[in-house]
Amino acid sequence: MKLRIIWVGKTRNPQMAGLCLEYVKRIQHFLPLEIGESKVLKIAAADRVVALDPKGKSWTSEQLAKFVQQHMTSDSRRLTFVIGDYDGLPAEVKKRADVLWALSPLTFTHDLTRVLLLEQIYRALSIIHNFPYSK
Repeated sequence: MKLRIIWVGKTRNPQMAGLCLEYVKRIQHFLPLEIGESKVLKIAAADRVVALDPKGKSWTSEQLAKFVQQHMTSDSRRLTFVIGDYDGLPAEVKKRADVLWALSPLTFTHDLTRVLLLEQIYRALSIIHNFPYSK
């Protein structure tokens, strides 16, 4: 399975950027990961898209792991997670998404959202592979 995460802009906080890099390295022990930082969200037509949106579904870490595992075993498309900018996601991206996922009912900075998303993906992969990781 190929995994991609795209977001608008760069991670400005150097500590958060360091945490993002740490989780990217951890995730890449399990599977290939591509990070797309750009001014415009470019989503491939063939991707399975999970868009982060406050009005989306709420998942536990175990539910995210189940979703990812089901994708790994039954869907050959690249799995792409999308984080919007300060105004959220454009309507066309939400409409294009296969799943809208609410990371939390709380509001986070974009830099922190990136870290939290990466950590949850790493946690899901750890659950899938029975890899010890703190609970």
